[in-house]
Amino acid sequence: MIDHILPVLAIPSPPFREFHLGPLPIRMYALCIITGAIVGTIIATRRWIARGGSRDAVETVALVSVPFGIVGARIYHVITDHQLYFGPGQQPIRALYLWDGGLGIWGGVAFGALGGYLVCRRRKMRFWALADALAPGVVVAQAIGRLGNWFNQELYGRPSTLPWALEIAPQYRIPGYEQYAAFHPTFLYELVWDLAVAVALILLDRRFKLGHGKVFMLYVMFYTAGRAWVEHLRIDPAHTIGGFRLNDYVSAAVFLAALICFLWLVKFKPGREEIVEGDFRFVNGLPPDDSSTADPAAPDSSSPDSSSPDSSTEAEGETEEPVGSTRDPQSS
Repeated sequence: MIDHILPVLAIPSPPFREFHLGPLPIRMYALCIITGAIVGTIIATRRWIARGGSRDAVETVALVSVPFGIVGARIYHVITDHQLYFGPGQQPIRALYLWDGGLGIWGGVAFGALGGYLVCRRRKMRFWALADALAPGVVVAQAIGRLGNWFNQELYGRPSTLPWALEIAPQYRIPGYEQYAAFHPTFLYELVWDLAVAVALILLDRRFKLGHGKVFMLYVMFYTAGRAWVEHLRIDPAHTIGGFRLNDYVSAAVFLAALICFLWLVKFKPGREEIVEGDFRFVNGLPPDDSSTADPAAPDSSSPDSSSPDSSTEAEGETEEPVGSTRDPQSS
């Protein structure tokens, strides 16, 4: 069947999914995820330092949370779309092929949070303060990661003739839609939404000095609201219940849980944490001066009681000088 005519301004799909450095293949999907993780970590580090945290804290968390998150996201995807990997004619080994795409955001958030919590316990960091610092960086990382869907030509929406419709190569079109050439670029919709959420979180945090997990709860609510609309456009095979995709139910449940938590925090945990790491507050990412951590029981060198023996002797000598002495005051 002949393809429908492409819109004049259709977004072209990338002509490649990987490139090679010598014999080493570099998958664009993986590169987008790594780039997103790096950018998100940089943003989170700046926010954590501004809140009084140490410079290396977020990097340490990222080294644990990112692998945890990727594994969790893959597990969530494989469980919710198991028919793609298990059953007649399928290859279970493909469940390990991360570079082919397929990550579930909520598995990533859950496992990533678990990894972050373990680090926070070990380093005596306030977990929810860290979550607030991370939230804008996490959603920016998700935005960059969506470019991986563009390179893989996957997770697009319904056929479209809009000027910003996405051209999909014939070999990547979903069965039943082979006759269509352009589709809603859901990767782009979510990318733009994620960046808007990041900006909103930063502005709201600056305006209201949010803490105790409130920024993170706003991130969850904003993201799920946008994700619900994107899910409505997608046409890739998915489990449905009552005409709604499984991710719709998950997003609704997560949104309600985050809303309840946010309202509770607003009422019972106003303001922001004074201390975010350890037993004292870092200043500009550095520990306080030695003088500020000195033993309060130590004698004050400026007090008379702590003066040296020599100075005491000298003082005694001056007081014992006869009143009628003819000593020249200029000679002392």
